[in-house]
Amino acid sequence: MEDLNKAINEIVQQDIIKLVISSKMNKDVQYNKITFLLKENNKKQYYQIEKYTDKQVFHENIDTDILEEKLLEVVSSSYKQVSAWSNTATFELKISKKGKVLFSKKKSDNIKLVNKGHNKEKNYILKEGMIIEPLIDLGVFTKEGKVINSKYDKYKQINRFIEIIDDEIKKNDFKELTILDFGCGKSYLTFVLYYYFVEIKKINVKMIGLDLKADVIKKCNDIAKRYNYENLHFELGDINGFKYNNKVDMVITLHACDTATDYALYNAIKWNSKMIFSVPCCQHEFNHQIKSDSLSILTKYGIVQERVAALMTDSVRANLLESVGYKTQLLEFIDIENSPKNILIRASKANISKDKKEKSLCEVNNLINQFNFNPTLFNLLKEDNLI
Repeated sequence: MEDLNKAINEIVQQDIIKLVISSKMNKDVQYNKITFLLKENNKKQYYQIEKYTDKQVFHENIDTDILEEKLLEVVSSSYKQVSAWSNTATFELKISKKGKVLFSKKKSDNIKLVNKGHNKEKNYILKEGMIIEPLIDLGVFTKEGKVINSKYDKYKQINRFIEIIDDEIKKNDFKELTILDFGCGKSYLTFVLYYYFVEIKKINVKMIGLDLKADVIKKCNDIAKRYNYENLHFELGDINGFKYNNKVDMVITLHACDTATDYALYNAIKWNSKMIFSVPCCQHEFNHQIKSDSLSILTKYGIVQERVAALMTDSVRANLLESVGYKTQLLEFIDIENSPKNILIRASKANISKDKKEKSLCEVNNLINQFNFNPTLFNLLKEDNLI
């Protein structure tokens, strides 16, 4: 134990920038690996601890002055190996089966390992320290505006969505916007978006959230009043058949199920909306229809058919948007390990050439003919002579 204390003491005297604890002493130890990363926020340094199980990562932050105490607590009874790096040296500590401590140190240039600060790295739009009531209610922020460690992935996902919208917003000098959020659900993202537009971008927005559940709509309207979000309100209604007679600048759909996404896109096109942001969900339509004699390899295996059909669904949607005058991208919204529903359709009204429109529509027709598809959005646009 004395040798272990001495080795760890020598390590922590060296301004460690990264440290990895591994090699469990027995199967009952909860975490497979634990890493310590030196971070910095508001000019204060701390260590972010990442604890890995087979399926999850747990986060904890500690002050730099208790690193030695924390290492002794973790290593002494549970792990057999510690690797550590400072700017100028690499350390290896191993504990043998008989409890002998083996310790080595060698000079090395580890400057590339320096990795300080969540927000310095990513420069998030919604920064720690901001008092954003929806993020506090969602349990992502503490009341002081700090990210709760277990909600860090959610924090990154929300920022990613905001960043994608921000990329489009900053191309124009918008003074006011009317925004419709189809299938808003509990609307935490809707509230966060309202905060982003009004408090960060200083844009005068009118936002409307639409959902099928009366109790959800009532609760959301009550929350909007509590937040004093004067131009945000929620209505009861179905995406299919929803009527709105004024201009709509932006349409948002987050996980509108199956063909609900198609009706939302159709409405956005009819309104001639400037921007569309859609994260589709449960793309069942093509999976039920797909049939091809010459490419039956794609329908031979159920899981392949399901995934191919979902990707084709969103490809068709993107092409149809392009065919009616939208510059369209399919973006990765979040990492696929967090959710397989990770594609976002971003479309903005643009001057699309006639040739490009025709090519996009031709590609859709080719896919329809090859796999016997009958796409909802295609039919809606055709009925209105929009394609």
